[in-house]
Amino acid sequence: MSRRWIEANREEFARDIMRDFCMVSSILEEQFERFADSGAVSFTQVRDLLGSTMNKGLLWRLKDTAHHLLRTDAQAPVVAKALDWAISYVFHECIKLKEDAYQQQHYAPMFRALEQPAVESGIKDVVEPFSQLLGETRESMSREVARISFLLTRCKTLFCIYCAYNKQNRLLARLLFSRNELVKKVFGRDYDTLISSIYGTVPEEMYILAAEGLLEGGRLDEALEAATEAEQINPACTRAATVRQNIEELLKDSSPRRVKNCDLVSSESRDSEA
Repeated sequence: MSRRWIEANREEFARDIMRDFCMVSSILEEQFERFADSGAVSFTQVRDLLGSTMNKGLLWRLKDTAHHLLRTDAQAPVVAKALDWAISYVFHECIKLKEDAYQQQHYAPMFRALEQPAVESGIKDVVEPFSQLLGETRESMSREVARISFLLTRCKTLFCIYCAYNKQNRLLARLLFSRNELVKKVFGRDYDTLISSIYGTVPEEMYILAAEGLLEGGRLDEALEAATEAEQINPACTRAATVRQNIEELLKDSSPRRVKNCDLVSSESRDSEA
């Protein structure tokens, strides 16, 4: 993958690593809650998150995208290198967690099924020490969960710093607007820091950029929603008002076509029912 191509698609890559990080974090946090409650994580969930060489999962793709965007850029700021490092470390810790989860999920029940037959067969003293290994696997998982959780927290801090370099990225703004609930859930108390690091004292900028990006993509209803939100944040913002007015004009111009299309679909539906 050439550096020139990466640079040409930098905004998409930056959007993708934020999106995928939020999705990965959400899945892992759910597994950590499960581990705190039951002492187990889902092998299937961690396996699917990683994927394989021929069918890469979400975390693997996140790692690769971070490498392309952050690691191979000689001019990238130190925070970008640190973020790439932390994401890669999460990936490899999850590989270890996957193996431990497999042993716990499959070998622990097999051992319990062996305990009574071992007593009856007179080999209890040989088999019983195996339980120590299961305990060590549980301890190993606890350490892995703690390390991954620590790394994810640090990644959020690094994202807050790195994303300041993406102030004019419309694709990132669209993501922050369209997946706002997910981003808020993942960043928690750091969410306001994230937004202020990107847009400073002009939070409506995120919604304006999102509206412009959605408008460019032909998603007029969502664009209007974003522009309206920008105006609500700062009623004195003339740029937000202008964007909203432009979108409303486009919606008016396209409304007859929408009605016609809706009528056509309804007619076809009635014909098929008849």
